[in-house]
Amino acid sequence: MRASRSAGGPGVVALDAAFPFDREAKLRARHSQQPQAVLITAAMPIAACCAPLARQTRLKIGIVGFGTFGQFLAKRMVQAGHEVIATSRSPYHDIAAQMGVAYFTDADDFCEEHPEVVILATSILSTESVLAALPVQRLKRSTLFVDVLSVKEFPKRLLLRVLPPEVDILCTHPMFGPDSGKGSWSGLNFQFERVRIGADPERQRRCDAFLQFFEREGCRMVEMSCEEHDQLAASTQFITHTVGRTLGAMQLQATPIDTKGFQSLLSLVDLTANDSFELYYGLFMYNQNSTEQLDRLEKAFDEVKARLLGQLHDKVRQQIFKGELYEDRRAAIPSHNGSSSSSGSGSNGGASTSANTSSGTSSGTGSGSTNSAASSKGEAVENEWREHLVPATTAGTQQAQHEAAATSGGAGSSESGTVSHGGAEALAGAMPHIHADAQAAGSSDSP
Repeated sequence: MRASRSAGGPGVVALDAAFPFDREAKLRARHSQQPQAVLITAAMPIAACCAPLARQTRLKIGIVGFGTFGQFLAKRMVQAGHEVIATSRSPYHDIAAQMGVAYFTDADDFCEEHPEVVILATSILSTESVLAALPVQRLKRSTLFVDVLSVKEFPKRLLLRVLPPEVDILCTHPMFGPDSGKGSWSGLNFQFERVRIGADPERQRRCDAFLQFFEREGCRMVEMSCEEHDQLAASTQFITHTVGRTLGAMQLQATPIDTKGFQSLLSLVDLTANDSFELYYGLFMYNQNSTEQLDRLEKAFDEVKARLLGQLHDKVRQQIFKGELYEDRRAAIPSHNGSSSSSGSGSNGGASTSANTSSGTSSGTGSGSTNSAASSKGEAVENEWREHLVPATTAGTQQAQHEAAATSGGAGSSESGTVSHGGAEALAGAMPHIHADAQAAGSSDSP
């Protein structure tokens, strides 16, 4: 508070709005209560007490959103020697204390600590509301804001619109999480774009020091625009989550004969199931490229399905009109003179004469055996139609049904003289006629 008095005028009192909570007084009180010696306890990480980093690379980092991912980053940053503070809606005091993180439930108190870097580790859906509630005016004007969301163009536009122009902005995406990054980060991708970094050397140093943390952890640093990131992520990350969640909905289970490929699919299901549906929805809602990829995935599935069913129909048709079923039916149909078309007659026609007598000769016995075989083959033909062609046509695509209609109806009749139009109804209606034909009902022997 400052007081001034003009000559002959009233006293004027001004309040510095930048520090209404008297930050300096709070810091003095805190330091006066702390002992000079630092006691290292088993619950306190060694890195929190012994800073291995040089002064120019050690940062004071504030994390907004101390959920699973915020804790994941904080733990590794403390271990690397950085000073970490955090704030969130839920009380995480105990968890933060175990990590060596100073935790604040009040966002004003958090900002009054003046972190050099503020990481937004909130969910995609809540980022805008959390940022709007954050008292940015309590921070230093040159504070570096970093987002770690899985989508990039949305937070880039949001931060540029909401934050004061004096604030630095770095958009990043660690392409890993608590599950995939629970061990070493070596080789894991880290995408970033320096959206707005001041030209001052100190601000440049601070941004470089933050990025160097991930580089020292072994990450593969990928500098890329937020727009390009979203375009690529839609065809990689979003598709991965979509396939994983689709397979999860199928409730796949491990078996004693699993292949390596199937085990990989189960691992994908487990990996995506650990992420919330809110995250998956955010990948879809806040990346304008996701809709196109979803349409492409659906189209690709339909094409594969149509190819499978189309090939099945072609195979069955070949069996009907040119393959084994056709030959079996010809063998089962008796000729006009009463003998089996497959048994053949003698050069003088004696077999045909014997077949028409009632004397019970060996030729007649042979004809009876042929008729029995024809009956068995006729039943086999009928079963083939029932088990393969009718279900396949019923389950086929519209294209396959049109093809069946063209094939069976183009000539006006099939070899049985009964199928005159395509589709499952025609085939089902033809079954009695096919059965009669297979039982030697006297139809023509010609194809």
